[in-house]
Order: sequence, then structure tokens, then C-alpha cells
Amino acid sequence: MGDCRPLGFLIGLPFAFLALILSAVGAVIWVIGSVISCLCPCCCCCTGLANFAVTLVKLPVKIIRWFIEQIPC
Repeated sequence: MGDCRPLGFLIGLPFAFLALILSAVGAVIWVIGSVISCLCPCCCCCTGLANFAVTLVKLPVKIIRWFIEQIPC
């Protein structure tokens, strides 16, 4: 990602904004899942839910990178 591709970045911004909203939802789910898994460690579904929430938190960065890679120089 050494070269500059501003068009991909600009096209990806609205989608990254939507992903940012999903990221906030993912952060809330992660906090709730972490608290539940600490209280009851036998709940395996809570760890899966927390892992899904972490992927939601990383989503805006993945979307911006994907759009930047799609636009040729």
C-alpha cells in the first residue's frame, strides 16, 4: 500500500462510515460478551459472539483497504 490511491479512499468513505456504525455495535456486543464469559466461563457461545464482535470492530479498516486495492493507479 505504498502508492497513493485517493479515488479508492474517497469511494470507500461512505461504506466505511456504515461499517463504523456496525463497529460501534460490535464494541457493545464485545463488552457484553466479555462480561458474560467472565461471569460464566462455561458459555462457549459468548466467546464466539465476542470474536464476531471483534471482526465487526475491524470492519471499517478492511473496507477502506479493499476499496483502495480495487482502484488501479
